[in-house]
Amino acid sequence: MTFKEKYGNTALVAGASEGMGAAYAFALAEKGMDLVLIARRKAPLDETARKISKQFGVSVLPVTCDLGDSDALQHIIQAIGDKQIDFLVYNAALSYIGPYLATGLTTHLDIAKVNMLSPLALVHYFGGKMVERGKGGVVLMSSIAGFQGSGFLSTYAATKAFNRVLAEGLWYEWKEKGVDVIACCAGATATPNYINTNPGKASPLEPKPQLPEQVVEECLQKIGKTPSFISGTGNKLVTFLMQHIFSRKMAIKMMGVGMRKMYGIKG
Repeated sequence: MTFKEKYGNTALVAGASEGMGAAYAFALAEKGMDLVLIARRKAPLDETARKISKQFGVSVLPVTCDLGDSDALQHIIQAIGDKQIDFLVYNAALSYIGPYLATGLTTHLDIAKVNMLSPLALVHYFGGKMVERGKGGVVLMSSIAGFQGSGFLSTYAATKAFNRVLAEGLWYEWKEKGVDVIACCAGATATPNYINTNPGKASPLEPKPQLPEQVVEECLQKIGKTPSFISGTGNKLVTFLMQHIFSRKMAIKMMGVGMRKMYGIKG
């Protein structure tokens, strides 16, 4: 059975204009799936949609939408009409790097909206319809930052822990209903957003950033086989050390020290 035969004809990718989301879009189009692509910035989204449509000959509907808006789900539903979504990837995310109190509460609330409330809404609506049909797949992007407290990335890391636990719970609830759910826990990935933060080297143990395509390939191979996974051999090793060898206190300290080094954070 092919991927398309197993899951259906149309995939929705949230956060799809570039980086990881675009990599998911290209990979799913290569498998013959039509696409609905969601992103906040119209120009790069339209360009990604154009490239995919030209390369693979699939139908691609770009929908410009800020996933931090309270009516984001309704906007998407209205834009896609009666189009059936068979596979959902929630990749969109906001992050803030720096001391928790160095930015206003609005920043943290915006991160919570994009990283937690919108995936809750999209998974409830589109995932619910998949369960009704007895067929479909859902990918929630998480991060190894969410395996312990991560100083100077505290809110983002907490939201990524939320996504992993949500996906794992739904994996159990829906696995006998024909719907596969997986949390993809990525480490540093060479996306434009990551590169633009200009990170330094945190420690000699730090794995080399993966390419988005590497993360996506592993995820699409593992969905249906496990509730969550850590992408990349280096990330698996580091997470094993942090979770099973070092104490939790030490793991949290190492994350905080690493963030200080990477971004030259003072105070």
